[in-house]
Amino acid sequence: MMRRAAVAAALLALALAGAPGVALADGDPASDVLIAQDAFLPWDAGATSAQQAQLGAVLGAAAHSGYAIRVAIIASQADLGSITQLWGQPEAYAKFLDVELSYSFQGRVLVVMPNGFGLAATTPVLPAELAVITGAQPPRARSALTTAAETTIAKLAAAAGHPLHTSALPVSAPARPGSRTDGPIPLIAFLLGAAMIAISWAASLRARPLRLPGSRQPAG
Repeated sequence: MMRRAAVAAALLALALAGAPGVALADGDPASDVLIAQDAFLPWDAGATSAQQAQLGAVLGAAAHSGYAIRVAIIASQADLGSITQLWGQPEAYAKFLDVELSYSFQGRVLVVMPNGFGLAATTPVLPAELAVITGAQPPRARSALTTAAETTIAKLAAAAGHPLHTSALPVSAPARPGSRTDGPIPLIAFLLGAAMIAISWAASLRARPLRLPGSRQPAG
């Protein structure tokens, strides 16, 4: 266990050493990640490697179909960094992320929280897309967030006239009987992820004041 913990700590140190300065720009981890990646999936969402791969496949299929979308899965208030006042407000947080990403990304931004979904874009969102968001059932459990994101992305793409080729998507493998997912490594990974968010938050308080939705000033 100690050897595994040491390896995990070393990986965190390498990640911090190679991370660009912009990652600590405003204490909002999701916007920093989504500048370069299609998904923000924090440790505490509890996604398995199979779920992570499937989410990536769904996002890849959406991009291939012509439906540009990025997703932020927010499992807890801590995942918001310094934007904690938007916890429980997926629509407001989606608009916030859309502003943050608008200078490098002009597609849809989907937010998935336990209490519901939020969708925003630089261009008008279609009524059919809004119907998908308003009609979706809240995931509630953290373990259901990733699957809910995959399903919602597929429905949004279809509603916008870009149906995904679902036959090409991977299927999550069922857990093996007797297998354990509550060992020390997931806990260590969660604590390290929380530490990274805390570092980002602390840096943001020294860097600049918080920007709320409605401001179109570019991120520093």
